[in-house]
Amino acid sequence: MGVRGPYLRRSVYGVPGSEETPTITPYPWPATGHGVPPGPAGKVLLILENEPACLSHRVTKQVDTLVQAGYGVGVITRRHPGNQSFLSRPGVRVLDYRPPRDAEHPLGYLIEYGYSFLAAAFLTFRAMLAGGVDVVQFCQPPDVYFPLAWVLRRLGVKILVDQRDLLPELYAARFGRVPPLVLAALRLSERLGFKTADRIVCTNGYQCDRALAASKLPDDHVALVRNGPVLTHVAAARSDDALKRGRTYLCCWLGAIGRQDRVDLLLHSIQQVIFDLGRKDTEFAIIGPGECLEDMRELARRLGLGDWVHFPGYLPPERLFRYLATADLGLDTSLQSDVSPVKLYEYMAFGLPVVAFDLRETRLLADGAADLTEPGDIAAHARAVDALLASPGRRRKLGQAGQERVRAELAWDHQARVYAGVIGQLAGAAPRPDPGAGDLGEGDPGTGLAVATAHDHARGGRE
Repeated sequence: MGVRGPYLRRSVYGVPGSEETPTITPYPWPATGHGVPPGPAGKVLLILENEPACLSHRVTKQVDTLVQAGYGVGVITRRHPGNQSFLSRPGVRVLDYRPPRDAEHPLGYLIEYGYSFLAAAFLTFRAMLAGGVDVVQFCQPPDVYFPLAWVLRRLGVKILVDQRDLLPELYAARFGRVPPLVLAALRLSERLGFKTADRIVCTNGYQCDRALAASKLPDDHVALVRNGPVLTHVAAARSDDALKRGRTYLCCWLGAIGRQDRVDLLLHSIQQVIFDLGRKDTEFAIIGPGECLEDMRELARRLGLGDWVHFPGYLPPERLFRYLATADLGLDTSLQSDVSPVKLYEYMAFGLPVVAFDLRETRLLADGAADLTEPGDIAAHARAVDALLASPGRRRKLGQAGQERVRAELAWDHQARVYAGVIGQLAGAAPRPDPGAGDLGEGDPGTGLAVATAHDHARGGRE
Protein backbone atom coordinates (compact mmCIF):
# COMPACT_ATOMS: atom_id res chain seq x y z
CA MET A 1 0.00 0.00 0.00
CA GLY A 2 1.39 3.42 -0.91
CA VAL A 3 1.56 6.26 1.57
CA ARG A 4 -0.50 9.17 0.38
CA GLY A 5 -2.68 11.94 1.69
CA PRO A 6 -2.70 15.72 1.91
CA TYR A 7 -0.20 15.63 4.74
CA LEU A 8 2.30 13.35 2.97
CA ARG A 9 5.64 13.49 4.70
CA ARG A 10 8.80 13.87 2.74
CA SER A 11 10.28 10.49 3.52
CA VAL A 12 12.29 8.78 0.82
CA TYR A 13 13.00 5.50 2.54
CA GLY A 14 11.18 2.26 1.83
CA VAL A 15 7.73 3.21 0.57
CA PRO A 16 5.91 0.07 -0.62
CA GLY A 17 5.51 -0.12 -4.35
CA SER A 18 8.50 2.12 -5.06
CA GLU A 19 11.18 1.04 -7.44
CA GLU A 20 13.51 -0.49 -4.86
CA THR A 21 11.44 -1.46 -1.83
CA PRO A 22 13.69 -3.58 0.40
CA THR A 23 12.86 -7.20 1.14
CA ILE A 24 11.98 -7.71 4.80
CA THR A 25 10.71 -10.77 6.67
CA PRO A 26 6.90 -10.69 6.38
CA TYR A 27 4.72 -9.64 9.27
CA PRO A 28 3.90 -10.82 11.92
CA TRP A 29 6.88 -10.49 14.22
CA PRO A 30 7.09 -11.81 17.80
CA ALA A 31 4.50 -10.55 20.26
CA THR A 32 5.90 -7.81 22.48
CA GLY A 33 3.00 -6.94 24.79
CA HIS A 34 0.47 -4.14 24.87
CA GLY A 35 2.04 -1.50 27.09
CA VAL A 36 4.90 0.97 26.95
CA PRO A 37 8.12 -0.63 28.26
CA PRO A 38 9.37 0.71 31.60
CA GLY A 39 12.31 3.12 31.57
CA PRO A 40 14.18 4.77 34.43
CA ALA A 41 13.22 8.23 33.13
CA GLY A 42 9.55 7.42 32.41
CA LYS A 43 7.26 6.14 29.66
CA VAL A 44 6.61 8.03 26.41
CA LEU A 45 4.04 7.04 23.77
CA LEU A 46 4.33 8.46 20.23
CA ILE A 47 1.29 8.39 17.90
CA LEU A 48 1.91 8.74 14.16
CA GLU A 49 -0.95 8.42 11.66
CA ASN A 50 0.14 9.52 8.22
CA GLU A 51 2.87 6.94 7.58
CA PRO A 52 4.49 3.92 9.24
CA ALA A 53 6.99 4.97 11.89
CA CYS A 54 9.83 3.18 10.08
CA LEU A 55 9.45 5.62 7.16
CA SER A 56 9.58 8.75 9.30
CA HIS A 57 13.05 10.32 9.63
CA ARG A 58 11.84 12.42 12.55
CA VAL A 59 10.17 9.67 14.58
CA THR A 60 13.19 7.42 14.14
CA LYS A 61 15.49 10.15 15.48
CA GLN A 62 13.09 10.94 18.32
CA VAL A 63 12.86 7.29 19.37
CA ASP A 64 16.65 6.99 19.43
CA THR A 65 16.91 10.18 21.48
CA LEU A 66 14.35 8.97 24.01
CA VAL A 67 16.02 5.57 24.38
CA GLN A 68 19.39 7.24 24.97
CA ALA A 69 17.78 9.45 27.63
CA GLY A 70 16.44 6.43 29.52
CA TYR A 71 12.77 6.40 28.53
CA GLY A 72 10.62 3.43 27.73
CA VAL A 73 9.07 4.18 24.32
CA GLY A 74 5.88 2.98 22.66
CA VAL A 75 4.98 3.86 19.07
CA ILE A 76 1.42 3.64 17.74
CA THR A 77 1.59 3.56 13.97
CA ARG A 78 0.41 1.91 10.78
CA ARG A 79 1.50 -1.68 10.35
CA HIS A 80 4.52 -2.11 8.08
CA PRO A 81 7.22 -4.80 7.93
CA GLY A 82 9.91 -2.15 8.34
CA ASN A 83 8.64 -1.38 11.84
CA GLN A 84 10.56 -4.45 12.93
CA SER A 85 13.67 -2.25 12.92
CA PHE A 86 12.46 -0.65 16.16
CA LEU A 87 12.45 -3.99 17.96
CA SER A 88 16.25 -4.04 17.99
CA ARG A 89 16.22 -0.93 20.20
CA PRO A 90 16.09 -1.65 23.95
CA GLY A 91 12.98 -0.36 25.64
CA VAL A 92 10.93 0.21 22.45
CA ARG A 93 7.57 -1.36 21.66
CA VAL A 94 5.54 -0.98 18.45
CA LEU A 95 1.75 -0.94 18.88
CA ASP A 96 0.50 -1.06 15.32
CA TYR A 97 -2.78 -1.33 13.45
CA ARG A 98 -3.85 -2.36 9.99
CA PRO A 99 -3.34 0.59 7.59
CA PRO A 100 -6.47 2.33 6.31
CA ARG A 101 -7.26 2.49 2.62
CA ASP A 102 -5.62 5.35 0.75
CA ALA A 103 -7.99 8.30 0.57
CA GLU A 104 -8.80 9.69 -2.88
CA HIS A 105 -11.59 12.16 -2.04
CA PRO A 106 -12.75 14.23 0.97
CA LEU A 107 -15.04 11.50 2.30
CA GLY A 108 -12.13 9.07 2.03
CA TYR A 109 -10.02 11.32 4.27
CA LEU A 110 -12.79 11.46 6.88
CA ILE A 111 -12.94 7.67 6.87
CA GLU A 112 -9.15 7.36 7.06
CA TYR A 113 -8.83 9.84 9.91
CA GLY A 114 -11.78 8.39 11.80
CA TYR A 115 -10.47 4.84 11.52
CA SER A 116 -6.93 5.86 12.53
CA PHE A 117 -8.25 7.88 15.48
CA LEU A 118 -10.26 4.93 16.80
CA ALA A 119 -7.31 2.55 16.32
CA ALA A 120 -4.95 4.93 18.13
CA ALA A 121 -7.43 5.51 20.95
CA PHE A 122 -7.92 1.77 21.48
CA LEU A 123 -4.17 1.07 21.52
CA THR A 124 -3.52 4.06 23.80
CA PHE A 125 -6.00 2.93 26.44
CA ARG A 126 -4.72 -0.62 26.18
CA ALA A 127 -1.21 0.74 26.87
CA MET A 128 -2.60 2.73 29.82
CA LEU A 129 -4.18 -0.39 31.31
CA ALA A 130 -1.01 -2.42 30.73
CA GLY A 131 1.16 -0.18 32.89
CA GLY A 132 0.46 3.48 32.27
CA VAL A 133 2.05 6.29 30.25
CA ASP A 134 3.67 9.53 31.42
CA VAL A 135 3.77 11.50 28.14
CA VAL A 136 1.84 11.07 24.88
CA GLN A 137 3.21 12.75 21.75
CA PHE A 138 0.85 13.39 18.85
CA CYS A 139 2.70 13.74 15.54
CA GLN A 140 0.62 16.22 13.55
CA PRO A 141 -0.92 16.59 11.05
CA PRO A 142 -3.57 15.26 10.86
CA ASP A 143 -4.89 17.38 13.72
CA VAL A 144 -7.55 14.91 14.87
CA TYR A 145 -6.39 13.72 18.27
CA PHE A 146 -7.67 16.52 20.50
CA PRO A 147 -10.63 14.47 21.89
CA LEU A 148 -8.18 11.76 22.97
CA ALA A 149 -5.86 14.42 24.41
CA TRP A 150 -8.71 15.87 26.51
CA VAL A 151 -9.37 12.47 28.09
CA LEU A 152 -5.70 11.66 28.66
CA ARG A 153 -5.02 14.96 30.39
CA ARG A 154 -7.83 14.25 32.83
CA LEU A 155 -6.12 10.94 33.57
CA GLY A 156 -2.89 12.78 34.45
CA VAL A 157 -1.02 12.18 31.19
CA LYS A 158 1.06 15.04 29.77
CA ILE A 159 0.46 15.92 26.11
CA LEU A 160 3.11 16.96 23.59
CA VAL A 161 2.10 18.06 20.09
CA ASP A 162 4.85 17.68 17.48
CA GLN A 163 3.70 19.87 14.59
CA ARG A 164 5.47 19.00 11.34
CA ASP A 165 3.22 20.75 8.78
CA LEU A 166 0.23 23.08 8.78
CA LEU A 167 -2.64 21.17 7.24
CA PRO A 168 -4.62 24.14 5.81
CA GLU A 169 -1.57 25.33 3.86
CA LEU A 170 -0.62 21.81 2.81
CA TYR A 171 -4.13 21.08 1.57
CA ALA A 172 -4.03 24.28 -0.51
CA ALA A 173 -0.60 23.41 -1.92
CA ARG A 174 -1.88 20.03 -3.07
CA PHE A 175 -5.35 20.87 -4.32
CA GLY A 176 -5.41 24.61 -5.01
CA ARG A 177 -8.45 26.48 -3.75
CA VAL A 178 -9.79 25.17 -0.45
CA PRO A 179 -13.61 25.28 -0.03
CA PRO A 180 -14.49 27.68 2.80
CA LEU A 181 -16.15 25.01 4.96
CA VAL A 182 -13.16 22.67 4.56
CA LEU A 183 -10.75 25.49 5.40
CA ALA A 184 -12.77 26.40 8.50
CA ALA A 185 -12.78 22.76 9.64
CA LEU A 186 -9.02 22.40 9.12
CA ARG A 187 -8.29 25.59 11.04
CA LEU A 188 -10.62 24.61 13.88
CA SER A 189 -9.04 21.18 14.30
CA GLU A 190 -5.59 22.78 14.26
CA ARG A 191 -6.54 25.24 17.02
CA LEU A 192 -8.16 22.54 19.15
CA GLY A 193 -5.09 20.36 18.75
CA PHE A 194 -2.85 23.15 20.00
CA LYS A 195 -5.18 24.02 22.89
CA THR A 196 -5.05 20.49 24.32
CA ALA A 197 -1.24 20.45 24.52
CA ASP A 198 0.91 20.90 27.61
CA ARG A 199 3.91 21.56 25.34
CA ILE A 200 4.32 22.00 21.59
CA VAL A 201 7.37 21.48 19.38
CA CYS A 202 7.48 22.72 15.77
CA THR A 203 9.86 22.39 12.85
CA ASN A 204 10.13 26.11 12.07
CA GLY A 205 9.42 29.55 13.47
CA TYR A 206 6.30 30.16 11.39
CA GLN A 207 4.68 27.11 12.97
CA CYS A 208 5.83 28.28 16.42
CA ASP A 209 4.08 31.62 15.92
CA ARG A 210 0.89 29.86 14.86
CA ALA A 211 1.06 27.47 17.84
CA LEU A 212 1.63 30.31 20.31
CA ALA A 213 -1.31 32.29 18.96
CA ALA A 214 -3.71 29.33 19.02
CA SER A 215 -2.65 27.62 22.24
CA LYS A 216 -2.19 30.70 24.47
CA LEU A 217 0.69 28.83 26.08
CA PRO A 218 3.63 30.75 27.56
CA ASP A 219 6.51 31.29 25.15
CA ASP A 220 8.68 28.72 26.91
CA HIS A 221 6.07 26.00 26.35
CA VAL A 222 6.47 26.11 22.56
CA ALA A 223 9.89 25.01 21.29
CA LEU A 224 11.59 24.91 17.92
CA VAL A 225 12.96 21.44 17.12
CA ARG A 226 14.27 21.38 13.57
CA ASN A 227 14.68 18.24 11.48
CA GLY A 228 18.38 18.14 10.64
CA PRO A 229 20.32 14.95 9.89
CA VAL A 230 22.49 12.97 12.29
CA LEU A 231 26.11 14.03 11.72
CA THR A 232 27.59 10.54 12.08
CA HIS A 233 25.37 9.32 9.24
CA VAL A 234 26.59 12.16 7.04
CA ALA A 235 30.24 11.52 7.90
CA ALA A 236 29.93 7.85 6.96
CA ALA A 237 28.83 8.57 3.37
CA ARG A 238 31.27 8.14 0.47
CA SER A 239 31.12 9.67 -3.02
CA ASP A 240 30.82 7.62 -6.20
CA ASP A 241 31.63 9.36 -9.49
CA ALA A 242 29.86 6.59 -11.39
CA LEU A 243 26.60 8.25 -10.31
CA LYS A 244 27.40 11.12 -12.68
CA ARG A 245 27.02 8.64 -15.57
CA GLY A 246 29.96 10.06 -17.46
CA ARG A 247 29.08 13.74 -17.04
CA THR A 248 30.97 16.52 -15.30
CA TYR A 249 28.34 17.57 -12.77
CA LEU A 250 25.52 16.00 -10.77
CA CYS A 251 22.50 17.89 -9.43
CA CYS A 252 20.11 16.19 -6.99
CA TRP A 253 16.54 16.61 -5.84
CA LEU A 254 15.27 14.29 -3.11
CA GLY A 255 11.98 13.76 -1.35
CA ALA A 256 8.57 12.18 -1.74
CA ILE A 257 7.24 13.23 -5.13
CA GLY A 258 3.83 14.61 -4.22
CA ARG A 259 1.63 17.23 -5.83
CA GLN A 260 2.80 19.92 -3.43
CA ASP A 261 6.49 19.35 -4.23
CA ARG A 262 6.24 20.82 -7.74
CA VAL A 263 8.74 18.56 -9.44
CA ASP A 264 7.03 19.63 -12.66
CA LEU A 265 8.60 23.08 -12.20
CA LEU A 266 11.97 21.45 -11.62
CA LEU A 267 11.75 19.51 -14.87
CA HIS A 268 10.88 22.66 -16.83
CA SER A 269 13.88 24.39 -15.22
CA ILE A 270 16.14 21.49 -16.21
CA GLN A 271 14.80 21.69 -19.76
CA GLN A 272 15.90 25.32 -19.94
CA VAL A 273 19.32 24.52 -18.44
CA ILE A 274 19.95 21.88 -21.09
CA PHE A 275 18.32 23.24 -24.23
CA ASP A 276 18.06 27.01 -23.76
CA LEU A 277 21.34 27.55 -21.89
CA GLY A 278 23.18 24.75 -23.66
CA ARG A 279 24.53 22.98 -20.57
CA LYS A 280 24.68 19.31 -21.54
CA ASP A 281 27.49 18.27 -19.19
CA THR A 282 25.22 17.77 -16.16
CA GLU A 283 23.33 14.75 -14.82
CA PHE A 284 20.14 15.31 -12.80
CA ALA A 285 18.92 12.75 -10.25
CA ILE A 286 15.37 13.10 -8.89
CA ILE A 287 15.42 10.70 -5.96
CA GLY A 288 12.43 9.34 -4.10
CA PRO A 289 9.09 7.59 -4.43
CA GLY A 290 5.68 9.20 -4.34
CA GLU A 291 2.24 9.42 -5.85
CA CYS A 292 3.46 11.58 -8.77
CA LEU A 293 6.61 9.60 -9.63
CA GLU A 294 5.24 8.01 -12.80
CA ASP A 295 3.66 11.28 -13.92
CA MET A 296 7.01 13.04 -13.55
CA ARG A 297 8.83 10.29 -15.46
CA GLU A 298 6.33 10.77 -18.28
CA LEU A 299 6.76 14.56 -18.19
CA ALA A 300 10.55 14.18 -18.39
CA ARG A 301 10.11 11.94 -21.41
CA ARG A 302 7.81 14.46 -23.14
CA LEU A 303 10.30 17.26 -22.46
CA GLY A 304 13.11 15.26 -24.07
CA LEU A 305 15.10 14.94 -20.83
CA GLY A 306 15.59 11.18 -20.82
CA ASP A 307 19.33 11.39 -21.52
CA TRP A 308 19.99 13.77 -18.62
CA VAL A 309 17.40 13.04 -15.92
CA HIS A 310 16.96 9.78 -14.06
CA PHE A 311 14.58 8.74 -11.30
CA PRO A 312 16.15 6.15 -9.00
CA GLY A 313 12.95 5.85 -6.95
CA TYR A 314 13.35 4.71 -3.38
CA LEU A 315 16.94 4.44 -2.16
CA PRO A 316 18.08 3.07 1.19
CA PRO A 317 19.83 5.70 3.33
CA GLU A 318 23.39 4.66 2.51
CA ARG A 319 22.75 4.87 -1.26
CA LEU A 320 20.86 8.13 -0.96
CA PHE A 321 23.72 9.67 0.99
CA ARG A 322 26.17 8.40 -1.63
CA TYR A 323 24.34 10.59 -4.17
CA LEU A 324 24.56 13.61 -1.89
CA ALA A 325 28.27 12.99 -1.22
CA THR A 326 28.83 12.98 -4.99
CA ALA A 327 26.56 15.85 -6.07
CA ASP A 328 27.55 19.40 -6.99
CA LEU A 329 24.18 21.11 -6.39
CA GLY A 330 20.98 20.48 -4.41
CA LEU A 331 17.73 21.65 -6.01
CA ASP A 332 14.25 22.54 -4.79
CA THR A 333 11.19 24.04 -6.50
CA SER A 334 8.60 23.93 -3.72
CA LEU A 335 6.23 26.89 -3.47
CA GLN A 336 5.23 26.26 0.16
CA SER A 337 6.35 29.30 2.11
CA ASP A 338 5.49 27.78 5.51
CA VAL A 339 7.70 24.68 5.11
CA SER A 340 11.37 24.17 5.98
CA PRO A 341 12.16 21.35 3.52
CA VAL A 342 14.04 18.42 5.05
CA LYS A 343 16.02 18.13 1.81
CA LEU A 344 17.67 21.49 2.47
CA TYR A 345 19.12 20.28 5.77
CA GLU A 346 20.59 17.27 3.98
CA TYR A 347 21.98 19.29 1.07
CA MET A 348 23.64 21.69 3.49
CA ALA A 349 24.99 18.89 5.69
CA PHE A 350 26.85 17.53 2.66
CA GLY A 351 28.21 20.95 1.70
CA LEU A 352 25.97 21.28 -1.36
CA PRO A 353 25.02 24.77 -2.49
CA VAL A 354 21.28 25.08 -3.06
CA VAL A 355 19.13 26.60 -5.80
CA ALA A 356 15.53 27.18 -4.65
CA PHE A 357 12.74 29.70 -4.73
CA ASP A 358 12.93 32.67 -2.36
CA LEU A 359 10.32 31.67 0.21
CA ARG A 360 10.14 32.79 3.84
CA GLU A 361 11.20 29.60 5.60
CA THR A 362 13.61 28.61 2.83
CA ARG A 363 15.44 31.91 3.25
CA LEU A 364 15.49 31.64 7.04
CA LEU A 365 16.98 28.17 6.78
CA ALA A 366 19.37 28.47 3.82
CA ASP A 367 20.25 32.16 3.48
CA GLY A 368 23.97 32.37 2.73
CA ALA A 369 24.02 28.76 1.54
CA ALA A 370 21.72 29.12 -1.47
CA ASP A 371 20.97 31.13 -4.57
CA LEU A 372 17.29 32.01 -4.24
CA THR A 373 15.11 33.12 -7.14
CA GLU A 374 11.64 34.61 -7.54
CA PRO A 375 9.04 31.97 -6.64
CA GLY A 376 7.70 30.28 -9.75
CA ASP A 377 10.21 31.94 -12.10
CA ILE A 378 11.50 28.89 -13.95
CA ALA A 379 13.85 30.83 -16.21
CA ALA A 380 15.54 32.51 -13.22
CA HIS A 381 15.85 29.16 -11.47
CA ALA A 382 17.52 27.67 -14.56
CA ARG A 383 19.92 30.61 -14.87
CA ALA A 384 20.91 30.23 -11.21
CA VAL A 385 21.67 26.52 -11.74
CA ASP A 386 23.79 27.29 -14.80
CA ALA A 387 25.63 30.15 -13.09
CA LEU A 388 26.52 28.10 -10.02
CA LEU A 389 27.79 25.19 -12.08
CA ALA A 390 30.04 27.65 -13.88
CA SER A 391 31.41 29.09 -10.63
CA PRO A 392 33.34 26.58 -8.47
CA GLY A 393 34.41 29.32 -6.07
CA ARG A 394 30.86 30.39 -5.33
CA ARG A 395 29.72 26.78 -5.01
CA ARG A 396 32.45 26.20 -2.47
CA LYS A 397 31.56 29.36 -0.51
CA LEU A 398 27.83 28.56 -0.32
CA GLY A 399 28.46 24.90 0.45
CA GLN A 400 30.83 25.67 3.31
CA ALA A 401 28.42 28.19 4.83
CA GLY A 402 25.58 25.66 4.82
CA GLN A 403 27.70 22.83 6.15
CA GLU A 404 29.03 24.95 9.00
CA ARG A 405 25.53 25.98 10.01
CA VAL A 406 24.28 22.40 10.08
CA ARG A 407 27.26 21.30 12.15
CA ALA A 408 26.92 24.23 14.53
CA GLU A 409 23.17 24.25 15.16
CA LEU A 410 20.81 22.52 12.71
CA ALA A 411 21.94 18.88 12.95
CA TRP A 412 19.79 16.53 14.98
CA ASP A 413 22.74 16.19 17.36
CA HIS A 414 21.81 19.70 18.59
CA GLN A 415 18.04 19.51 18.11
CA ALA A 416 17.90 16.31 20.18
CA ARG A 417 18.96 18.25 23.28
CA VAL A 418 15.97 20.57 22.89
CA TYR A 419 13.57 17.69 22.24
CA ALA A 420 14.84 15.68 25.22
CA GLY A 421 14.61 18.78 27.39
CA VAL A 422 10.93 19.23 26.52
CA ILE A 423 10.17 15.58 27.26
CA GLY A 424 12.12 15.86 30.52
CA GLN A 425 10.02 18.81 31.63
CA LEU A 426 6.82 16.92 30.86
CA ALA A 427 7.85 13.64 32.45
CA GLY A 428 8.55 15.40 35.75
CA ALA A 429 6.35 18.45 35.30
CA ALA A 430 4.02 20.00 37.84
CA PRO A 431 0.43 20.72 36.73
CA ARG A 432 0.21 23.00 33.70
CA PRO A 433 0.47 26.67 34.72
CA ASP A 434 -1.92 29.33 33.53
CA PRO A 435 -0.79 31.37 30.49
CA GLY A 436 1.72 33.95 31.59
CA ALA A 437 2.91 31.95 34.61
CA GLY A 438 6.52 32.00 35.70
CA ASP A 439 9.38 31.01 33.42
CA LEU A 440 10.73 27.48 33.64
CA GLY A 441 14.24 28.72 33.06
CA GLU A 442 16.82 27.84 30.43
CA GLY A 443 17.13 24.17 31.29
CA ASP A 444 15.49 21.32 33.06
CA PRO A 445 17.12 20.48 36.39
CA GLY A 446 16.34 16.81 35.93
CA THR A 447 18.07 16.49 32.57
CA GLY A 448 20.54 19.34 32.38
CA LEU A 449 19.35 19.94 28.80
CA ALA A 450 18.76 23.38 27.40
CA VAL A 451 15.29 24.14 26.02
CA ALA A 452 15.11 26.47 23.00
CA THR A 453 11.78 28.24 23.27
CA ALA A 454 9.57 29.79 20.66
CA HIS A 455 10.47 33.15 22.16
CA ASP A 456 14.13 32.49 21.41
CA HIS A 457 13.59 31.30 17.86
CA ALA A 458 10.28 32.56 16.61
CA ARG A 459 10.16 36.04 18.07
CA GLY A 460 13.70 36.91 18.93
CA GLY A 461 14.91 36.96 15.32
CA ARG A 462 14.00 33.68 13.72
CA GLU A 463 16.44 31.84 11.52
